[in-house]
Amino acid sequence: VQLQASGGGLAQAGTSLRLSCVVSGGTVRTYTIGWFRQAPGKEREFVASVGRHGTNYKDSVKGRFSISRDNAENTVHLQMNSLKPEDTAVYYCAASQRLIYSTLADLSAYDYWGQGTQVTVSS
Repeated sequence: VQLQASGGGLAQAGTSLRLSCVVSGGTVRTYTIGWFRQAPGKEREFVASVGRHGTNYKDSVKGRFSISRDNAENTVHLQMNSLKPEDTAVYYCAASQRLIYSTLADLSAYDYWGQGTQVTVSS
């Protein structure tokens, strides 16, 4: 399974970006797909996921970010609205077929990772 993340870029605070994660070599609906981010000098952290456990979000992005799955395109999107400077990070998508609900936010629960896409939000 390979994942290709795209859609990052430079955005002003309060605007929107949409990230995409294209899955190849597997069927997206059979995986839990997670989005993670890593800011400079910080650990990689969970942002959102979609799969058999529904949709789940980090508290700080609830109401601003929305994750969705397009089975026809084998793609997962992360719509990011009302962006803040603290959203600046490299965003990664990841896939797992084995995780349980309590491990949704655990990096080690995901087996496949995309290459990351940079999101920079200016104030």
